[in-house]
Amino acid sequence: MVKNPLTYFGASKADHTSDDASDDVPSDGLAYAREQKRQIGVTSATFLIFNRMIGTGIFATPSGIFALSGSVGLSLFIWVAGMLIAAAGMAVYLEFGTAIPRNGGEKNYLEFVYRRPKFVATGFYTGYVLLLGWAGSNSVVFGEYILHAANVEVGRWNQRGIGLACITTAFLIHGLALKWGLRLQNLLGVIKLIIILIIVVAGWAALGGALKVPNPHNFDNAFEGTTGSAYGVVTALYNVIWSYIGYSNANYALSETKNPVRTLKFAAPLALGTVAVLYMFVNIAYFAAVPKEEILSSGRVLAASFFRNVFGARAERALSVFVALSAFGNVLAVIFSQGRLVQELGREGILPFSRFWASNKPFNAPLAGLFEHWAVSVIIMLAPPPGDAYNFILNVISYPLAIVNSFVAAGLVWLYFHRQSWNWNPPFTATLPVAIFFLLSNIYLVVAPFVPPSDGQSIYESLPYWSHCVVGWGIIAGGGVYWLFWAVILPKIGGYQLVRETVVDDVDGWERSFFVRRKGRDVAKA
Repeated sequence: MVKNPLTYFGASKADHTSDDASDDVPSDGLAYAREQKRQIGVTSATFLIFNRMIGTGIFATPSGIFALSGSVGLSLFIWVAGMLIAAAGMAVYLEFGTAIPRNGGEKNYLEFVYRRPKFVATGFYTGYVLLLGWAGSNSVVFGEYILHAANVEVGRWNQRGIGLACITTAFLIHGLALKWGLRLQNLLGVIKLIIILIIVVAGWAALGGALKVPNPHNFDNAFEGTTGSAYGVVTALYNVIWSYIGYSNANYALSETKNPVRTLKFAAPLALGTVAVLYMFVNIAYFAAVPKEEILSSGRVLAASFFRNVFGARAERALSVFVALSAFGNVLAVIFSQGRLVQELGREGILPFSRFWASNKPFNAPLAGLFEHWAVSVIIMLAPPPGDAYNFILNVISYPLAIVNSFVAAGLVWLYFHRQSWNWNPPFTATLPVAIFFLLSNIYLVVAPFVPPSDGQSIYESLPYWSHCVVGWGIIAGGGVYWLFWAVILPKIGGYQLVRETVVDDVDGWERSFFVRRKGRDVAKA
């Protein structure tokens, strides 16, 4: 029988708290110390997900989604479809998270299911973490909104220059002054929520006729102009899914969560449901106040056009600054979490010079991990030609995510058909239909972008329509190459085997897994 998920990673009973578990203080000293490290409750877990999902997507993507779909009606349906995919994904990650309530998210789930060849999931995930510049897209949006607020024409280098300043500032704040970075991050999260609520309420007013411009009547014939091409729909879905990325964010910190099963089961649906409602209201607000032609021409500053049409020109420039601050807040949140993923890979001994990547010196922050993500984000941000930067970054991140989610969903489907042999009985079940829906949705997102777009529907101005697909597969392949060297070739050359070991810290009671090199062939399997 396959080792169950509670013990596969060396987890103790204290790491898995069911709904009916008592809150009594553990009698064991280390178990008590471990529980004291759990600082995240329902509220904090909800905001971990909420703040990660609401970035700049809802401000920057609706114009592109409308252009690709061709009509107001199909555009809103695509937002609903994206919400359903996100809800299915949340359910899948919720099941894995309640079964394996440890820090690490999908890395743990892939390692648990895909065990042959040995450590292959770890190698592929390492490439996925190291080679994706998540913080680049929102840095580009920050530059665009700052220039718009300053009434300066957006060019290739002024936009990216400001974006570079944005991501560098975020890197330095989190690397040199961690506490101030967290405080600023929380403040900008509040600003972000206020902006969205202003848009929602102003949208209601616009529906009632409170506009500085004539009523655009976008809902009179909602499906007029519908295109519905495979390329357009799937690319629009990528934009929506980008706006929902983050529904699994609490899964990365379950070792630090109080009563993780109960907390995750409550926080994830609450956060996703709230965001889904807000997103639909914001889209309705845009269509209530901005004419179709202006939506198409506004690009990533659609929110600015909305403010102008509802509040006037002065409000447009002022609120553009607040949208830019929202983008900066998201950059802070992303580089904070991604830097720690790199650090965790160092702590596990997966990366070369692991002590360097694992270190918190000299400012009690993962400076090396933060720098790695900063460097990759800057390269991805500066490489694309003018006009294509944001869309390329968005798609080159979303595409590999669809590949990873395909394997996560396929792994859960496999477990459903082998429950007894894998001892798979988690506290929450997504159900087989939901897992299959999430799997098929992501397979579609992986395959459909290779279908050539209709004339005028390519999302890029200069790049080939398939460019993000090739780069995405290249990132996945990069992880495979790393695994080949790290786990196959170098052990053969060096005459050692990689073994995963788990240790318990004698101070705080936390368990940590890491890879060590063992000489000889008679080594117990990790």
